[in-house]
Amino acid sequence: MAIRYLLGQELRSVELASPTETVLDHLRLGCHRTGTKEGCAEGDCGACTVVLGELQGDAIAYRAVNACIQFAGTLDGRQLITVEDLRQPDGSLHPVQQAMVDAHGSQCGFCTPGIVMSLFAQYRNRRRGDAQETADALAGNLCRCTGYGPILKAAEIALAQRQDDSFDAQKNETVAMLKHISAAGSASGYFAPRRADELAEVYAAHPQATLVAGGTDVGLWVTKQHRNLAEVIALSGVADLQNIVETSTHLSLGAAVTYAQLLPVLAPLWPDFAEVVRRLGSAQIRNVATIGGNIANGSPIGDGPPCLIALDAALVLRQGKTRRSLPLEDFFIAYGKQDRRPGEFVECIELPKPRRGWAFRAYKISKRFDQDISALLGAFHVKIEGGVVADLRIAFGGMAAIPKRARATEAALRGKPWSEASIVAAIPVLAEDYQPIGDMRASAAYRQKVAGNLLRKCFLELSAGGGETRITFAGRRAHG
Repeated sequence: MAIRYLLGQELRSVELASPTETVLDHLRLGCHRTGTKEGCAEGDCGACTVVLGELQGDAIAYRAVNACIQFAGTLDGRQLITVEDLRQPDGSLHPVQQAMVDAHGSQCGFCTPGIVMSLFAQYRNRRRGDAQETADALAGNLCRCTGYGPILKAAEIALAQRQDDSFDAQKNETVAMLKHISAAGSASGYFAPRRADELAEVYAAHPQATLVAGGTDVGLWVTKQHRNLAEVIALSGVADLQNIVETSTHLSLGAAVTYAQLLPVLAPLWPDFAEVVRRLGSAQIRNVATIGGNIANGSPIGDGPPCLIALDAALVLRQGKTRRSLPLEDFFIAYGKQDRRPGEFVECIELPKPRRGWAFRAYKISKRFDQDISALLGAFHVKIEGGVVADLRIAFGGMAAIPKRARATEAALRGKPWSEASIVAAIPVLAEDYQPIGDMRASAAYRQKVAGNLLRKCFLELSAGGGETRITFAGRRAHG
C-alpha cells in the first residue's frame, strides 16, 4: 500500500511491504534511520520512541509513540519525527538534547534517543514540566545506566528554559504540507476508513479482517507471535469514533478515544479511575491505546473494564446499519470470547455520570507501580444511606477468565450496616464469586487474599475518620 507522510520536513510517498510493517522496521530498513532503536519489540522499554505530529485545525498536536508496535500505515497524513530530525539548522543540538548532555543524562546511549523523543514531545506541547508530569512522560523509557536522576534533571533544565526551536519556525510550512496530504484510504489488505459508516461497510464486507486501533495488543501478535494478518482495518482515522459527548446524565465515549484523551475527562468525575488510567501504561501507550480496544480485546486483566462495569457502563455495538446496546458486564462470555458477531464492532461506551450518594474507589495491584500489567484490579461503587449499604457494584479484573462482578459479595453487603463486621462477614463470600488461577503475576491464594483486603481498604476509605490508605495517589493529587 502507498502512504504519504512527512518524515521531518520531507514529504514521502512510499509503498509499504505489508499491512503489518511496523514504523520501526520502516525507519530502520526502509529509511536507513537507525537512531530509533529496537529494545523489547513490545512497547515496554521506550528505546523506539518517535513523535507523531497531527493536524488539529491550524495547530499540530504532538504525541510520543512506540515505533515497534505501531503499524506504518498509521503514518499516512501525519508527520513523523525521529531523533535525526532534532538537529537545528545551524547544526546545533536541540535544547532537550543539550540538556541531556549538560545533565550527564546518557551513558551507553542505547535508550537515549527514545528518552530524548519523549522529552521532545513534552517540549513541543509546552508542558510545564513539574515532577509528576515529567515522571509520567518518562515512565515508558527504561534505562539501565543512569538511575534516572540526571534524566529528570535534563527535563527540568530543558522545560524551564524553553525557547522557540526550528519546529516553531517551520510551523506554517508544516501545517500547509499536512493539509496538502490526502489520506490514502484503502489498499490491498489495508483499509483506513474515515467515518463510522465507512467502517461499517468495510467490516461487513471483510468480517475476517483484524481491527486495529492503537495496536498495543495486535502489534505484539506481529512482533512476538509472528502472525501474518492478511487484512487489517485501521481505526485511528475514524473521526466519529474519537468523539466524547456529554449529556446531563451520561458520557458517550467513542470506541477509538485514547486513554490520553480520556484521562482529563475522568479526573474531575472519578479521580480513582483517572489514577488507574495514569498507571495503565506509559505515555506512549496511552497516546494510542483506546478504551474500545481495551474492551474488545477481552483480556481478563485489562484495567478499564472492571472500572467501567462497576460504574454500570453499557456498550453500543454496530453491524452495518444495525446497532444494539448491552451492559458491558454481559459482553464478556468466557476467556477469549465476547458477545460480538461477525462484522460487528464496538462503536461507543455509554457511561452514567456520577450520581448523588454514590462513591467510587479503584485499586490496581501490580509488581511495578507504573507501566505494569495488573495482578488484579478491584473497582467498588457504593451507595451508603444512613450508615446502611443501599446499593453497590463490585468488579474485579484478574480474578476470573473475564472481568467480572462479585454478585454474591454484593448481595452479602446490600442492606447491611456499613461496618467492619459486615465487611468481615462478606470477605469469605468472594470465594463464591471467584476461583482465581495462579500465574507469573500472582498465585491464586495471593489474589484471593488481596481481593478481600481491597474490600476492607474500600471500607476504611469510605468510613468516617477512615483516612487515606494510599502510599501515593497521584491521580487525585494531580487531577482531582
